[in-house]
Amino acid sequence: MRINDNTLMEGHQVVLVPYNAEHVPRYHEWMKSPELQQLTASEPLTLEKEYDMQKSWREDNDKCTFIILDKQQWTDAGAEEEQCMVGDVNIFLTDPTDLTLAELEVMIAEPHYRGKGIGKEVTCMMMLYGVNKLGIKRFQAKIGLDNQVSISMFKKLHFQEASVCKVFKEVTLELAVDESVRTRLLDDMAYVKERDYRQTCSHRKELVSQ
Repeated sequence: MRINDNTLMEGHQVVLVPYNAEHVPRYHEWMKSPELQQLTASEPLTLEKEYDMQKSWREDNDKCTFIILDKQQWTDAGAEEEQCMVGDVNIFLTDPTDLTLAELEVMIAEPHYRGKGIGKEVTCMMMLYGVNKLGIKRFQAKIGLDNQVSISMFKKLHFQEASVCKVFKEVTLELAVDESVRTRLLDDMAYVKERDYRQTCSHRKELVSQ
């Protein structure tokens, strides 16, 4: 989705940036993990196919993807984006007849970043983006039944169980975006700053080179 190709969002712990070609090698290494393949219901791809996938995620109108960066590493240490990558977050428009319905998917790929509240912050940031920029009115999250950590996180964000598929061993959680949900997101995420991605990167490079 092209709408976010120049969008950067800065939270307390993370920075969300568009999924670019420079991120592909590390993403490709992540997806060799059997654990991540199981959690994301994905099959391993060749590096060439991973680059093709990155292009489709940038171009397709039914996918919106951000790469999650460690804010401290990126802003304070001045590290390259690939070195700061933590995971990714996606919105998928799964129903062509209802563009207000979105499936939300969050992957914290680096194990030592789990359990620190990053998943919750990223999820809320992406929900706010989906509501404000994409007009999303209902979110879904499809999670493996054995992934109790993610199920618990979404339930704490007021998602409700909609269905359980025993064949695929997953639960679908849903949240309708009414005025109370919108207000809560705006209040909870008031600290999030949205910036021009290319301009921010250019300025950052200037500071690092000085």
